[in-house]
Amino acid sequence: MKSETQGESKHMGELKRGQVILVTYLIATIELTFVFMQLGVMPYLAKSLGLDSVGFGYLQTTFGVLQLVGGPIFGRFADQFGTRAALILSCASGSVFFLLLSISTSIPMLFLSRLPAVFMHGLPGAQKVITDLTAPSQRADALGKLGLCFGIGIIIGSALGGILSTKFGIFTPIYVGLVGSLINTMIAMVWIPSPAKSKSEHGEAEHSTSQSGSVFSIREILRLMKFPGVMEIFLVKVFSGFPIGLFLIMFSIISMDFFGLEAVESGYLMSYFGVLQMVVQGLVVGKLSKHCTERTLLRLSILVFAGVGLGMALMRTVWHYCIIALPLVFAFSMLGTITDSILTKAVPSSDTGTMLGICASVQPLTRTVGPTIGGVLYKRFGVHSFGYLQLIVNIVLFVYLLKSKIPLREQKAH
Repeated sequence: MKSETQGESKHMGELKRGQVILVTYLIATIELTFVFMQLGVMPYLAKSLGLDSVGFGYLQTTFGVLQLVGGPIFGRFADQFGTRAALILSCASGSVFFLLLSISTSIPMLFLSRLPAVFMHGLPGAQKVITDLTAPSQRADALGKLGLCFGIGIIIGSALGGILSTKFGIFTPIYVGLVGSLINTMIAMVWIPSPAKSKSEHGEAEHSTSQSGSVFSIREILRLMKFPGVMEIFLVKVFSGFPIGLFLIMFSIISMDFFGLEAVESGYLMSYFGVLQMVVQGLVVGKLSKHCTERTLLRLSILVFAGVGLGMALMRTVWHYCIIALPLVFAFSMLGTITDSILTKAVPSSDTGTMLGICASVQPLTRTVGPTIGGVLYKRFGVHSFGYLQLIVNIVLFVYLLKSKIPLREQKAH
């Protein structure tokens, strides 16, 4: 009788965890939708306020720097105050962001509206919830499904921003984002619990120093890099996707100059990418993670990235790029999911939020330095230079991964 009661209790616990994870996916999808919605209207809003292309570049760099600095800090906050508090902070920061943006009638106010971006980290917040609620063997699959949320955000956000701004005015998407972010904050407050850690996790937390020191402690953030294998995997994560990151930053210019696309056609291409990401991360990544080790999948993603570089070096038309996009999205999605899974397993459970925050700083880092480096590459060597750089960097990384003995906590889900 006692065993039956325990079985029912365990089943109810699993159902509750499943519900929380589904709500987390919903929160991430809503936040990403509004982020991409405002990204589509920002150039037009900036132009209407008299900001030129150089000034708009500064505005984008400001956003990237704030997110770069805020990623690790947000992760430390999640470790010290819990995932529920972290998700509420991210959603509330999004609300303040859209509020300031809705009253931006001058260029200084437009720059001021970027400040809440320091804590707008819904994706790492969602990753933290999933990391806390899933077993290590299920983590890669669960984290991979967040890419489905990302794809939905790209498609709906980009389309909705264009439709609302065209029919009802440029500030309409911003008002919708404000209301939606407030609703998202309420969802996080009501549906995301404060998860209690198991005894083993408490014991692990006692041996970790993450709970000591300030949220802003650089020493505590850098301490995680000293765990076995963490620095190596993190550098692989940074360098393998950096060349393609530069290409994507310059894509709006490349699509006009090299491919000769109109704005509408570029929008269709972005939607195509969103659909690919939904399919790859929603279906492919999870299945492969159940049948292959993480070391194998890491090497596979690097090898595919090298092939993508060769394809980009040889491409001539937008149709070539549409073909290359499939392995590109696969490698990008697989690399991000697997490295996040490996890195969260390599540190104590009480430090996973900080580790995810550090991982989340990779893309803002690319957005910060990317426009300058990408502009120089494109101007001096042309669009094919991104492909050659991608090929060379990833061949070097692939050879390194074949020869290295990086310690990984690997578990396959059968």
